[in-house]
Amino acid sequence: MRQPIAREDIVKAAFRILDEAGLEGITLRKVACSLGIRAPSLYWHFKSKQALIDAMADAMICDVARLIPDGQPWRQTLLQIGREFRLAFKARRDGARVYAGTFLATENVLRVGEASIAALMGAGAPARFAATAAMDLVYYTMGFVIEEQSWPGDGSMEALGEAFMALAEARFPHCWQARDAWSEVDFDARFEQGLGLMLDGIELRLSRES
Repeated sequence: MRQPIAREDIVKAAFRILDEAGLEGITLRKVACSLGIRAPSLYWHFKSKQALIDAMADAMICDVARLIPDGQPWRQTLLQIGREFRLAFKARRDGARVYAGTFLATENVLRVGEASIAALMGAGAPARFAATAAMDLVYYTMGFVIEEQSWPGDGSMEALGEAFMALAEARFPHCWQARDAWSEVDFDARFEQGLGLMLDGIELRLSRES
């Protein structure tokens, strides 16, 4: 007798299809076929494709903010969480797009939120500001990785870069002065700079609250 398919196996199969075909390639029918079952069998676990995407998004962040050292300063905690989110999103093709638009009430989501909010409130932030700042951290990281994962690796950006440089030199002097920054594709450095700027802003707000 065939054993019932487990929810975790369905999510794993969906991730395999995601890595092969991207977010648009995921359908309940494809996931079912990859498991050797019929699509209606999936409905016991997932009533729609969005429900499956929600489960995938939750699974992606299972290791985020799981190990926060006791007594770690708030800034280091938020740096850790932002970096771990980025790694989690980048671990899967279209990972950030999978997470975007999901609204979850799960242990993983609340664990991450609790870690961020607790760190900020421990530094003197009001609860509301701590919560919105925690969400902003996720939004920044998610948007950054969407751009990062969309970057074409086929050399097509070289022609665009040449056009950019020519136009900047001819008509946009400040863009021309900053041309080195535009031409350097260092996503690690860009992410760290943006994350640092966000935390600097939080630190300034905390100093005003104290």
